[in-house]
Amino acid sequence: MIEQVAGTAPCTEARVRAMGTDVYVIAVDGPRDLSAWVAERLERLESRWSRFRPSSELCQLNAAAGHPIVVSRSTYEVVARAVDAWRWTAGRYDPSVLSALVASGYDRDFDDVDPVGDGPPPKPVPAPGCAGIGLDPMTRSIRLPLGVGLDLGGIGKGYAADLLATETVAAGALGALVNLGGDVRAAGALPSDGWIVDVEDPLDAGLGQLAVTEGGIATSTSLRRTWSRGDEQLHHLVDPTTGKPATTGLVSVTVIAGECWRAEVLAKAAFVAGPVAGRKIINEAGASGLFLHDDGHIDELARLDAFRP
Repeated sequence: MIEQVAGTAPCTEARVRAMGTDVYVIAVDGPRDLSAWVAERLERLESRWSRFRPSSELCQLNAAAGHPIVVSRSTYEVVARAVDAWRWTAGRYDPSVLSALVASGYDRDFDDVDPVGDGPPPKPVPAPGCAGIGLDPMTRSIRLPLGVGLDLGGIGKGYAADLLATETVAAGALGALVNLGGDVRAAGALPSDGWIVDVEDPLDAGLGQLAVTEGGIATSTSLRRTWSRGDEQLHHLVDPTTGKPATTGLVSVTVIAGECWRAEVLAKAAFVAGPVAGRKIINEAGASGLFLHDDGHIDELARLDAFRP
């Protein structure tokens, strides 16, 4: 997604690389050292949540399955949100797909994944689910059952966008818009004509733009992170029940919600569930968005007109 800022409000911009993606932040009347502050804050979060850094809290948690681990507040909060989202999406969103991703070849930072691998297609590994995960808010400890490992990739980026936007405002900016690899979050005051965001459009189907005041936008697409093993084309949006890439006739799902982490969860859950069940999930969550089908057809969900510029 590409942000377009209308009007002449004084803004500070920052562009950094973090969490394996490009990050763009605009702050209304923000600090001059915005880039350094953004880079430092995201590095701190990535050092806790990355499944590709052995020293991260997430890797330590996954390695200690069966034993409680005390973690930082931000790590506890993102894991608690992920487990809660697994419940209210009836498992369509499932952070326990780690083994399925690793088995399919997504076992390292995506920039280092071999796009074309030899040998037979991988054996699918269904996700074990989150039912046995223990969370203790008093001690900020988390216990994963044996055989359960978490991947926080999508929800981590969404929650990082939420934190970055709200903390930029708390640090003195009047308002902020964060684009963390397509996960967008707006907070605080707007520039004179508001924030206008281009919807990620993998088929150039004419998905248009959205106007956001306070909240988040996220897109899940099967065309962004793809690779192959043998003669099988794979992508990172895994159906937890099968361990295979989800195939529901959708190319992408875009969701606009009150927070970016919630938009991330809803977009993934709707993609996995398919158009009919996915529409129900998003509507019941009080969010909105649009579906792009693999034939180029576009479905706009209820309330989307309220977000059109």
